Amino acid sequence: MTKDEIRILEEKIINVCKNIFDPEIPVSIYELGLIYETKVSEDGKVEILMTLTTPNCPVAESLPAQVKEEIGYLTGVTEVDLEITFEPPWDQEMMSEEAKLELGLL
Repeated sequence: MTKDEIRILEEKIINVCKNIFDPEIPVSIYELGLIYETKVSEDGKVEILMTLTTPNCPVAESLPAQVKEEIGYLTGVTEVDLEITFEPPWDQEMMSEEAKLELGLL
């Protein structure tokens, strides 16, 4: 994959994440700030570093599986390696302005 193809795929990954919503909060996981990092290698391997709002989140198993599955559907993706971290712990400051506005925090 060229650098341009990687950049385009990274944009598609962000769009996928903007269409996955936390079931308890009507805001996407991307706007909530749950996606810490995405990396795409030249061979199409995608590495995602994400968190959850709390370690005992009710969707702790299903939400990461959904992210991995939906990113895996993208053309050019050969593998998805998703890691959950709680460092740094998620807090409301990680949300985008759009998310804060949607939730009435601004």
